[in-house]
Amino acid sequence: MEKIFDNTQVAFSLKSDTELDRAYFLFKMIDSEPLVRIGTAVTNFALKAHLPVEGLIRATVFDHFCGGVNENDCLSVVDKMFTKGVSSVLDYSVEGKEEEEQFDAALEMTLRTIDFAKERLAIPFAVFKPTGLGRFELYEKIGEKQTLTPAEQAEWDRVVARFDQVCGEAHKKDVALLIDGEESWMQDAADDLVTDMMRKYNKEKAIVFNTLQMYRWDRLDYLKKLHDVAKNEGFFIGMKLVRGAYMEKENKRAEEKGYVSPICVSKEATDVNYDAAVHYMLDHIDTMAIFAGTHNELSSYKLMEMMAQKGIAKNDNRIWFGQLYGMSDNISYNLAENGYNDAKYLPFGPVKDVMPYLIRRAEENTSVAGQTSRELSMIKAERKRRKGKE
Repeated sequence: MEKIFDNTQVAFSLKSDTELDRAYFLFKMIDSEPLVRIGTAVTNFALKAHLPVEGLIRATVFDHFCGGVNENDCLSVVDKMFTKGVSSVLDYSVEGKEEEEQFDAALEMTLRTIDFAKERLAIPFAVFKPTGLGRFELYEKIGEKQTLTPAEQAEWDRVVARFDQVCGEAHKKDVALLIDGEESWMQDAADDLVTDMMRKYNKEKAIVFNTLQMYRWDRLDYLKKLHDVAKNEGFFIGMKLVRGAYMEKENKRAEEKGYVSPICVSKEATDVNYDAAVHYMLDHIDTMAIFAGTHNELSSYKLMEMMAQKGIAKNDNRIWFGQLYGMSDNISYNLAENGYNDAKYLPFGPVKDVMPYLIRRAEENTSVAGQTSRELSMIKAERKRRKGKE
């Protein structure tokens, strides 16, 4: 397989020298764990104390990792990326809400992004988080098979109705819908609910996509069991495959509560698990659709290789690659340049509401070995290439 991800000219073709310098500065900072910790604490304090830091955040970390403060704000970024063939997934990244009106507001925003996607070729997917439409503790209680009070049952019925409204709208408008994965102890209830939506709306093809976090050692089995159900009941499976983003949290909780951690024993085991799930889905691509959410070059090459071996067209609509905006441009832009389907997750929302997301990104970059140094080496190579041309 030809190595395409080292082409920095393609990777950073949309970045001006100034933007490239900003990216270099940001990843330099993220490269330092103490700086990330201090920066996170200071930022949280400044926002809580209503200090005027939003402008600074907006000009640095926010604009690098986010599309804008609202959906219209994102359009210039969406259009710009699409000139290079890279699509967008508008992700309303407001986290940790607890109130009914906040869930209803997130529902409205998700419906709006489905409308946006319907109107624009550049936006092939809509997305939402289960906890955007319902309370975390409620998912947890249902997953643990606890009895709900009448009030909780009514609350859960509203969550189900929100899911159904979003999935029904996506189906009606023929817009694929990604539903994100979250912590394992709330995921069972979300999985069951998403499976119900697949039963209902994935009869002709995959519209509703669940997410499999492959750092969980049980997910491949889960996929195979779901496949048996889907075959028996006659519906298509849509899956976004990711490695996962809550590892420290998962291991800590398992240790505290004395159960076996759901996380694979090593990074290598996670990689094997991820690639095995991709392989399984490609073997059954006639009844499945895959959104491979990965910043891993090797996994991307393996998927490309499998597609070639099976004679699957690069732009087959059942197979998408995805990365986060602001990261791994060398993968996204080179995939698009070579004719594959690629989409960037484009987070948006008010600066202070999106901060938990941004902080998680920074911490994740610090903890994922090699991710930041890879970003830095690509940026350095491109700066050097541009200087050589002067």
